[in-house]
Amino acid sequence: PQAKLIFIISLLLGTTITISSNHWIMAWAGLEINTLAILPMISKSHHPRAIEAATKYFLTQATASALVLFSSMTNAWYTGQWDITQLTHPTSCLILTSAIAMKLGLVPFHFWFPEVLQGSPLITGLLLSTMMKFPPITLPFMTSPSLNSTLLTCMALLSAALGGWMGLNQTQIRKILAFSSISHLGW
Repeated sequence: PQAKLIFIISLLLGTTITISSNHWIMAWAGLEINTLAILPMISKSHHPRAIEAATKYFLTQATASALVLFSSMTNAWYTGQWDITQLTHPTSCLILTSAIAMKLGLVPFHFWFPEVLQGSPLITGLLLSTMMKFPPITLPFMTSPSLNSTLLTCMALLSAALGGWMGLNQTQIRKILAFSSISHLGW
């Protein structure tokens, strides 16, 4: 019970840090705290499917976090600014958009999400589908004037269409919920 409480507090702390940060390093640190707090919750049943889900989640989130850090460093290299609202370099914007899409599970970076949700306990799957989406989705809101709206619109349309279409072909509830989450992220 104490470990679960620590993980929940860590999730709240990581979410709060990311949402309230103005500096890229703080936003990245909040994302990392969230990732490290949810991993034991995914793998707590010690079932091979849960361990596989935790590994897939870790690898995907670590890659996306590295891309967020690389995007912010590239922007700081060209502009001299570490402020989240000052994302102006086009390459940084493209890399950040890809990283956020990977963290959220948007199309075309959605393949990890149904498998992770299938291998997670139900309450952890609920956290993955809701609370774990808040920190990454605040970053596009803070950088929205700089992001490529055509790319975001394409990813949104593809997520809405593909999430709904792939959800129709499922018989497992958690995978249906995963594709529903992908589709709703597009909307």
